[in-house]
Amino acid sequence: TDTTVTTRLSRPYVYFGKAWYQREVVIPKDWKKQRISLFLERTKPTTVFVDGKEVGRCDDVSVPHVYDLSDFLSPGKHTLAVMVDNGNSVPKPLLGSSHAYAEDTQTNWNGIIGQMFLEVRSSEMSIASLRTMPDDDLHKLHIELTIEGKLKKDTHIKVEAMPTQGAAISQIVPAAALSSQLAADGSTILTMTIDFGAQAAQWSEFHPHTYLLRVEAEDGKGKVYDSQETVAGLRTFEARGHHFYVNGSQTFLRGKHDACVFPLTGHVAMDVDSWLRYLQICKDYGINHVRFHSWCPPEACFEAADQVGIYLQPELPIWGSMDENDAYLLSYLRDEGRKIIARYGNHPSFVMMGLGNELWGSAEVMDDFVRDFRAVDALKDSVRHTAYPKGGRRLYTFGSNMYLGYNGYFDGMDYFTTCRIGGEAWGSYNTHVRGSFAFCDAFDGGIINHEYPNTTTNFEAAIGDCPMPIVSHETGQFQMYPDFNEIKKYTGALKPYNMEVFRSRLQQAGMGAQAEQLHMASGKWAVQLYKADIEMDLRTRNMAGFQLLDIQDYPGQGSAYVGILDAFMEKKGFGKGLVTPEEWRGWCAPVVLLAELPKLTYNDGDTIKWNVLIANYAESADALNGKTFEWAVYGDDERLMASGSQALTDVKSGVNCLNDAAKPFAAVAQLADKNRSEQLRLELRMAGTDCVNRYDLWAYPMVDYAAEKAKLSEGIVVADSLTDELLATLEQGGKVLLMPQKEMYAEQTVGGLVQTDYWNYRMFKTISENNKKPVSPGTLGLLINDAAHPLVQRIPTGGDCHSSWQWAATAHNARPLVMDVMQEGYCPLVQVIDNVERNHRLGMVFEFAVGKGGLMVCMSDLRQIEQYPEVQHLYLSMLSYMQSDGFKPADQCTPATLKALFSSRAAETNIQELRNISYD
Repeated sequence: TDTTVTTRLSRPYVYFGKAWYQREVVIPKDWKKQRISLFLERTKPTTVFVDGKEVGRCDDVSVPHVYDLSDFLSPGKHTLAVMVDNGNSVPKPLLGSSHAYAEDTQTNWNGIIGQMFLEVRSSEMSIASLRTMPDDDLHKLHIELTIEGKLKKDTHIKVEAMPTQGAAISQIVPAAALSSQLAADGSTILTMTIDFGAQAAQWSEFHPHTYLLRVEAEDGKGKVYDSQETVAGLRTFEARGHHFYVNGSQTFLRGKHDACVFPLTGHVAMDVDSWLRYLQICKDYGINHVRFHSWCPPEACFEAADQVGIYLQPELPIWGSMDENDAYLLSYLRDEGRKIIARYGNHPSFVMMGLGNELWGSAEVMDDFVRDFRAVDALKDSVRHTAYPKGGRRLYTFGSNMYLGYNGYFDGMDYFTTCRIGGEAWGSYNTHVRGSFAFCDAFDGGIINHEYPNTTTNFEAAIGDCPMPIVSHETGQFQMYPDFNEIKKYTGALKPYNMEVFRSRLQQAGMGAQAEQLHMASGKWAVQLYKADIEMDLRTRNMAGFQLLDIQDYPGQGSAYVGILDAFMEKKGFGKGLVTPEEWRGWCAPVVLLAELPKLTYNDGDTIKWNVLIANYAESADALNGKTFEWAVYGDDERLMASGSQALTDVKSGVNCLNDAAKPFAAVAQLADKNRSEQLRLELRMAGTDCVNRYDLWAYPMVDYAAEKAKLSEGIVVADSLTDELLATLEQGGKVLLMPQKEMYAEQTVGGLVQTDYWNYRMFKTISENNKKPVSPGTLGLLINDAAHPLVQRIPTGGDCHSSWQWAATAHNARPLVMDVMQEGYCPLVQVIDNVERNHRLGMVFEFAVGKGGLMVCMSDLRQIEQYPEVQHLYLSMLSYMQSDGFKPADQCTPATLKALFSSRAAETNIQELRNISYD
């Protein structure tokens, strides 16, 4: 394997093609003339041989391979061989992109995982399938049995339902008394109903009650012909208007994307305990939904989700085009979908199904697939539930983010997972249903990067009259610098050669000592960006949910470190990590308190006004009534500035506003020290619960800005370009503040960016260039190398060394300077964090001693954005520092070096193309 690959984790050894597995088996005498099957729980396409003779083939990748070997395994010794082919044995579109195959995810492993066994059943009569569906009232369960072989006249059907709590229910009914149908293949379909009565326990995220259902076909005297078991849950998952309803109660999907990332094994976990761990971590962070990108998880995942209470959306193994002319592909996918439904369809956690990821091709084909899947999903006796008026036992959509959202919704879908609802004019955001985009997809990277910071923006305009629930697709994707301490965790099948290369690049760039700072600063800022994006969804009254990408890192497709957790689902960062589960649940939980603030920065004495919304998706619509809402504003010394409370009396499901629109909550931004800026904290909480949300605000002393700027500028030369005259002034002992105009040094700088770079710089650089769209600046936020430095005395950091919303206008207006020529260890006062592909040392604010003088450089021309109080005070803070005795830059820079910094074209980094199938 090439150890220089940086686009993903790597296997030390890769095998593509046919692999053979063989062993001797001994068939007992009492298996004679019985039905013998071989069960391979998960594998790539297989061919099975008995005693050297081929006896069957199967190419499924989403469900077990089950072979009937009755005619080949007589009592005695036999050689059983399985050939597994992970090569060109499925339609080509699966090989390069589906997460069931891709090296970027679980890898294209070759073998057999999970359970493997030979099983014997009666050849006379056996239960081939067992399907369930709850009735409308959620007290009854419809049961459908498919009997293979001749149904014996004395057959009785015994049903035992064992709940996770309470007493078991049992009933025995003669088969002759049941409704029956003869299927085309000669099997008999029996249907019956079990009534749980008043003790019926429903399944949901809040109370994941399940029943273990055991069905036996017996002779009425206790002799068992055959038996089957399945899990069952009394649950409905309904699309009604804009929203989803679970058991009649409105819900909101707080989802994550799953790309099948298992770094130690290189393949999906097949045991329940591993999935319980994974899904409980999701639950700890407020996640109630998981979408599986172009793959279907195994039985163990569904079992764990049933237990934890997580809503699942598996997909067909396709990311690409539903090409109506590719008969092989369409036939393969249709068969795969039918088998997914048949195999996992009873699990109450299996509430939704998509046809694949970001599909192109024929919408007519997709519509036909969904109609077909609903039909095969339905019970044969035409049992219908009002939650599923189109048929089936769950909700269906076409491809997640099909056509990248540009073509809008289609009537055949039950819900629409998308990043936008129809196309928009370049520079407009009126169709968007998430806050951030790649620069190739949206002007300026989307709303969060473009707008002045606020907490009022929502997506109501985009949703408009859309008649179905909208789920925001792959929300977030905020990249952060990796933690190289993670490398030591890779003790299994996959090796982090990518991270080792990235670490080496940083060291070669002379910034190796900053690795942990870069990780923490970019990660902490990314958390705030996720909060902003999630809260936009929660503020949108007609939004049905979001699917993050991701709370977990995705170490493929260019190495996308976008998670608040690493690839192992473990916390990132040091100490308490980037964010605790408790903090994250402040904005990602069934009940979230939201402050609508038109801005986040204020002058001393300003009135801070805000609305309070409650995104209420508690189990019971009126669960919050009778509780008390409390708010408080604190200064940076924990001084209580203002507070209030309100009894809750009429809170309904969905988004509620706690105040009259004309009477917002309010507090005065009143500084403890009129000469000192403060970082304030607005805190919203529900008394007696763990429902707490916090907002950072900033307040600055009220000043006569023009007069103070003029006074502090005395004796300081303020310039926008580096000239010989300016250098002479410095040589003679002068003080210079250099603030270049935005495009003045384009070849020596990178662009300004508020949010951290989207997903992965290399991939979207390729896409932007191929589509003739702007390339993202590619940076990951700010690192303030000394939060106590007098330079930022008027820009309160709260002790944090990372970006905050008070830096947004400055960062957006900036052109950070490439300072790669500086010596190892040099750190700008305010550094812009670069991505792992370039690793430029980027300066936004820095200082030098030049000759006898002192130079301060700000690569954001603050004079262009002086309308903002935070910018005014940053400007005044610089001038005040330069006027002080403390302005004695430690780093000496010669005029020649300084000229080189501002005249030499930044060295190009050789960044190779990395394509994405959605844009090909």
